[in-house]
Amino acid sequence: MDKLVIEGGKPLSGTIVIQGAKNAALPILAASMLVEGTVTIEHVPKLLDIDVMLNILRELGCRAEHEDETVQLDTTSLHSSHIPEALMRQMRSSIFLMGPLLARFGEVTIYQPGGCAIGERKIDLHLSGLQALGAQIVEEESRITCYAKRLKGAEIHLDLPSVGATENIMMAAVLAEGLTTLSNAAREPEIQDLQNFLNSMGAKIIGAGTDTITIEGVEKLTPCRYQVIPDRIVTGTIMVAAAATRGQVTLLNTNPSHLTSLIHVLRRTGVQITVDGDIIKVGTAARPKAVDRIVTSPYPAFPTDMQSQIMVLLALADGVSVMKETIFEGRFKHVDELSRMGADIRVDLSSAYIRGVSRLYGATVEATDLRAGAALVIAGLAAQGKTVVEQVHHIDRGYDRIESMLGRLGARITRYSPVESNPIVP
Repeated sequence: MDKLVIEGGKPLSGTIVIQGAKNAALPILAASMLVEGTVTIEHVPKLLDIDVMLNILRELGCRAEHEDETVQLDTTSLHSSHIPEALMRQMRSSIFLMGPLLARFGEVTIYQPGGCAIGERKIDLHLSGLQALGAQIVEEESRITCYAKRLKGAEIHLDLPSVGATENIMMAAVLAEGLTTLSNAAREPEIQDLQNFLNSMGAKIIGAGTDTITIEGVEKLTPCRYQVIPDRIVTGTIMVAAAATRGQVTLLNTNPSHLTSLIHVLRRTGVQITVDGDIIKVGTAARPKAVDRIVTSPYPAFPTDMQSQIMVLLALADGVSVMKETIFEGRFKHVDELSRMGADIRVDLSSAYIRGVSRLYGATVEATDLRAGAALVIAGLAAQGKTVVEQVHHIDRGYDRIESMLGRLGARITRYSPVESNPIVP
């Protein structure tokens, strides 16, 4: 497995262009299976999860090319709706294919998805939503098969505002007969992006970004060209890294309206942030201040995907901060790793109590999941001495060569591969 070696203590400085959003691109790639023809999707980052999704689509018969952040998908030769178990277990987001393939082929076979280490993420809301649209579901151990000659619109209420279930139901309902109303829907920007993509192909959807989405079924869709939104979590990660290293960074191709809660928290710590259109400038030379309480909740509240990164900043803050995690029970695995670096953090059930220290120290640590890995990289950048981050494949799921991205801002970070004698220098 690759590892990252970081020489800390240098403030980040410079300008960076933010990559496209992984969590928008994955459902959009899946939604492309609803149409026959060639779909072009721009601003798609080079990520491990994207590679897995494209490999699944190729296995199903789709022709897929990914060059210069542009994906071209030719779905005319798509011939299968049976997603291979081995590929599905590599990535949880493969579940997004269930709705589109069911709508197009009248049946789909999936397996319980894998690829997530932050806690239990059931798919019961996905299945109950498809059942409400008229699908018959047969479960045999880990294998799940859904059948429906033609889905029919329905009124569906989600017990929880699940992002994945919201998106899967939207995609299935696009070709259903009649009107579907989805209430208590998730409101994330990535859902709005999916709506815009589907509507660009001829769907009739309104309401994404609110808790009620209405989908009027259509007979068919037509191919389109579409650009994915900027990645708000990558944006937030760079903002926190700039603050933790007491640097000055300008971020281009952002959407500040997707980052309201994070910007609010960073300003409470004393970080200076200016916004001008799609440009965000972040800078501070002072030690951050503690924040009494931050609670992760569904959008537009503070995102769980930024919890571990902001904890690094709070670990360096003056005073005691409290972080409460309400989304995933396994989201505090990075605490033990940060403690190796000198952080003073105590976890009690779903809350973390963070007593700020004046500095962190380099250590060998392990990325246990995607966002925990990003947090450890930030900690390494801010720490005194050398930090080695292992299990980098987790980070590669969501950040396009994080060492190159941060290297453009002056970070001293190098990737080493065990199969090569030479480092991969950004």
